[in-house]
Amino acid sequence: MKKIIISILFMTQTLWAQDNPFLKPYLTPYEVPPFDQIKVEHYKPAFLEGMKIQKAEMEAIANSTAKPTFENTILAMENSGELLTKVSTVFSNLTSANTNKEMQALSQELAPLLAKHSDDINLNEKLFKRVEQVWNQKENLNAEQKRLLELKYKAFVRSGARLSAADKEKLRELNGRLSMLGVKFGNNILTETNAFELVLEKPEELAGLPDALIESAATLAKAKGKEGKYIFTLQNASVMPFLQYSSRRDLRFKIWNAYQLRANNDNEADNKENALQLANLRNEKARLLGYANHAAYSLEQTMAKTPEKVYELLQQLWAPALSNAKIEEADILKMMESEGVAGPVQPYDWRYYTEKIRKQRFDLDEQEIKPYFSLENVRSGIFAVTEKLYGLKFEALNNVPKYHEDVTVWKVTEKDGTEVGLLYMDMHPRASKRGGAWMTSYRPQTMKGGKRISPVISIVCNFTPPTADAPALLTFDEVTTFFHEFGHALHGLLSNVNYKSMAGTSVSRDFVELPSQIMENWAAEPAVLKMYARHYKTGELIPDELIKKLEQSATFDQGFATVEYLAASLLDMDYHTQAGDIAIDVNAFEKQSMQKIGLISSIIPRYRTTYFQHIFSGGYSAGYYSYIWSGVLDTDAFSVFKSTDLFHPEKAKSFRKNILEKGNTEDPMELYKRFRGSEPKIDALLKKRGLMPRS
Repeated sequence: MKKIIISILFMTQTLWAQDNPFLKPYLTPYEVPPFDQIKVEHYKPAFLEGMKIQKAEMEAIANSTAKPTFENTILAMENSGELLTKVSTVFSNLTSANTNKEMQALSQELAPLLAKHSDDINLNEKLFKRVEQVWNQKENLNAEQKRLLELKYKAFVRSGARLSAADKEKLRELNGRLSMLGVKFGNNILTETNAFELVLEKPEELAGLPDALIESAATLAKAKGKEGKYIFTLQNASVMPFLQYSSRRDLRFKIWNAYQLRANNDNEADNKENALQLANLRNEKARLLGYANHAAYSLEQTMAKTPEKVYELLQQLWAPALSNAKIEEADILKMMESEGVAGPVQPYDWRYYTEKIRKQRFDLDEQEIKPYFSLENVRSGIFAVTEKLYGLKFEALNNVPKYHEDVTVWKVTEKDGTEVGLLYMDMHPRASKRGGAWMTSYRPQTMKGGKRISPVISIVCNFTPPTADAPALLTFDEVTTFFHEFGHALHGLLSNVNYKSMAGTSVSRDFVELPSQIMENWAAEPAVLKMYARHYKTGELIPDELIKKLEQSATFDQGFATVEYLAASLLDMDYHTQAGDIAIDVNAFEKQSMQKIGLISSIIPRYRTTYFQHIFSGGYSAGYYSYIWSGVLDTDAFSVFKSTDLFHPEKAKSFRKNILEKGNTEDPMELYKRFRGSEPKIDALLKKRGLMPRS
């Protein structure tokens, strides 16, 4: 009867919204979202309807008089909220990849409603009681069913199901405030990033800059109605090469200062108070739930388990990394003094002089290798590596809707033609896209009626765009980022589990980076470079001498790279391990945190507080350490291939079966040990980064 009521409710609502693409089946190829039909005004009605339907579904489960079972409780919950998932998936992805002011405003309006909806489910006593009854009689379930039950049960407990009525109300208040603050924090970063432009017009202001960067800046200026000038922005593809090549120290300072002060300018887009409140409210919420702090709460279901374990790893790496960074700083200072530039080394000096030292020491100029890394060639190389490892094939599709003209869509199949999934790729920066690179999903893999429902995966990057005279030519850092995000995509595409909430990348933060980071290792292998690194004009393969230079410089500047990363990781942990509220300004807190570890003044954390999107609006709170934790895993795992065959068929099959296909169906350490045969060791990571103790 209840199913009939829900069905009627849905049909009634669609009468007034039959033009809303979310409120009817997708009739597109491969049932992908009909991006070409979706308008901003479609989101809110679909969200409201989706929440209403899921609420009715959950009430039906909670009020059922039937004995609680896995099927009528856990599986019913798993399959609920189809419409809400449908609209929220598209909305959340596009607010990151192709947003506008209307969507940003709507995200702030919806955030507290979605938080309340989630709380209404997680704090439903009748619902939790049924889940608890299934939990207490789980002996007859198979392993994957038990895992899903465990995750659902723990999610209720960790969401406050056992709190008193008064504490539940307090939790609701905290969740509402946190959801609003997180959205606002992310929107402010995008606003600040887009607000700054370094506009140049005199030839002497362009001194040292590569022709391709100058051309890109001229193209942007023309598009903005400033023909004859050059615009440089705070997008990584613009600001980082400017810092790397501009010989104008005053201009390097200007753009660097704008970059490191994003959302820290005492204006409407300032994030200082937002960050402070997010950290304090998270710690308060954790204490309400019975944990010492947010880090203890967040890490409970990760591989690390405790804040102490995270600090132990970070501090183990900090000393050798800082020691190397100080040597690198001394080398920079020596070069500066030789040019008559007084010290000390400033953060806006580091990339510029590092590039000069790299060229002097290894005769390696980034501009010399970029012509071999056109986006198309790198993509072909990744496809080739993936085919050799896992037998996958990629076919470009031109008949499916896209959310932006820059996006490409690919059908992924097994060697025998069996469909694996669809892959969207969105590669270049624009004002409607947040910075960075990430993988996401428009449809997770699942099973229905014994049939595998293939996933729809997307990777979004901000790589150097093409110019009028050349295709997109990537830096080697961008090349490895492409391999990295493709590793995440494989995790989503090759998923082969029964339940969507455990599919693909739905794993702990310190395990999710293993599939991505291990892919980076293939990018620089000489045999692999010979597969894809071809000059975009001549088609010539990358010369052996350039490959040798890349190998020789592999650990160059790793002191800096590791220190700036570890500094951000430790800052994240410090924010989220407080026993009480932080009572000082976040700039002061950050300064104390960095002084405590002895960070040298020539380096700042990779992300300063006010633009640390990963931890304040990106889901990595008390989890930014996970990249280095997974770094231990990926280097240890890749050593298996390195010591045998880069494309060892049995090892690749084992990695696919035990890591890529399994999602969150088992404990990650057990999955890793099944592939590797033992727990990971840190030695391979130290060696790769050149941080081994010096004799």
